[in-house]
Amino acid sequence: MKWALLSVWDKSGIIDLARALINKKFGIMSSGGTGKILGEANIKFTEVSNYTGFPEMMDGRVKTLHPKVHGGLLGRRPVDDAVMKKYGINRIDFLVVNLYPFEKMAAKSLGLDQLIEYIDVGGPAMIRAAAKNFKDVAVVVDPSDYPMVIKILNNGDFTLEQRQNLAKKAFARTAAYDAAISNHLEQIDSLFPETFTIQFTHGRTLRYGENPHQKAAVYGTSGIASTEPIQGKQMSYNNYLDTNAAVSLLREFEQCAAIIVKHNNPCGVAVGDKLLETYISAREVDPVSAYGSVVAINRETTRDVAEEINSTYVEVVIAPSYSSDALSILKKKENMRVLILSEPSIHDEIRSIDGGVLVQRTPQYQEHWKVITDRDPTSEEMQALQLAWKVCKHTRSNTIIFANSHRTLGIGAGQMSRVDAAKIAISKACSTLMGSAVASDAFLPFPDTLEVAAKAGATALVQPGGSIRDDEVIAAANRLNMAMIFTGVRYFRH
Repeated sequence: MKWALLSVWDKSGIIDLARALINKKFGIMSSGGTGKILGEANIKFTEVSNYTGFPEMMDGRVKTLHPKVHGGLLGRRPVDDAVMKKYGINRIDFLVVNLYPFEKMAAKSLGLDQLIEYIDVGGPAMIRAAAKNFKDVAVVVDPSDYPMVIKILNNGDFTLEQRQNLAKKAFARTAAYDAAISNHLEQIDSLFPETFTIQFTHGRTLRYGENPHQKAAVYGTSGIASTEPIQGKQMSYNNYLDTNAAVSLLREFEQCAAIIVKHNNPCGVAVGDKLLETYISAREVDPVSAYGSVVAINRETTRDVAEEINSTYVEVVIAPSYSSDALSILKKKENMRVLILSEPSIHDEIRSIDGGVLVQRTPQYQEHWKVITDRDPTSEEMQALQLAWKVCKHTRSNTIIFANSHRTLGIGAGQMSRVDAAKIAISKACSTLMGSAVASDAFLPFPDTLEVAAKAGATALVQPGGSIRDDEVIAAANRLNMAMIFTGVRYFRH
């Protein structure tokens, strides 16, 4: 008789799978909670303790850690048949295990004594044994695979390739599980673990990387990483980067907002009351750069907005929802990628460098806006400063942003010199800068940037402050009758 061992924390779908195994003449072994639910469903099974002749003990800590279990999983057919027969070890041809929910419970801030009880020992041991012996044993660790497994069983048996694919998934699961435990324990006494381990799943190969000669893939089951088009071509490496940049900035706004991003920098940002007007306003900040851009909006896309988006070459559009009319319009651009805005996913920022990675975490913090000039900003200037500052946070350093109360006017990004960033922003301005507000992502080390901005027509400026020459910059602002605010927070973006 073929034997299947079922031992699962997540019981969803297990009854249907057990019945499929019974129909294929499998004998079933189980224990604990899994055995209880099988019994309640009138599914015949053998208790693991009856099979091993050794009782479950230590509040369930020891139940499957036994040679008759692991021998049944690891025994090579037919190499180990004689020794298996000698010791009464049954072949276990099918293993279904999912693990104690350590990751979920760790997120609940349990005490260590409680949390330790959610570290599964027997489960990972069985998974690894079965996966090592995948030529003879099929191992299933994910309830979402049950329908596929039932279909395979109904059609015959697993192929070697199918067993190997299940084994790959099994080892990935135990690796991720161990990584979660290691990272959590390491961080109890330190902000970052000495050994940093992380896994992302749902990997998809992309057409190429930043350039056609480079290879790339995307991994992730949440946030932008998990987002795939409901229409259009496959997302590219650069599409994901630009969409992430656009959405990160979009989430700064509660009011109706439209963001246009090109090459990881915003080239147009606007807020307003009506989406159509807001989108057009953002696009017209820099219509040349908007060609081939990513568009992110935080309201439902309706027919009129879709028609306007279609009037320009757009690589990606992302919004929380689309009317049926809008989707029909967008389909006319069959290559344009249309995405649904996902919920944000909070995690460490990880970037690779030669020989390793940099890990960055942003804790809760608060800016402290303080007027440090003789003149306070007007209400309209304050709205413009707030808009410019939000955009500044998401633009490559050094950056200078000119804005009015409802849109950016000029963006200077990614310059080695802050004065040059200001000059570029001025040269790209979409309209007059008279009465505009300016944001600088870092402090002004000299008055020159402020003076260039004032000459262009700006009347207010926001910056972190903190330069040894702050007094000189403040004096220049007072001399030019500019209102200036220090925030106390720098926003370099490299």
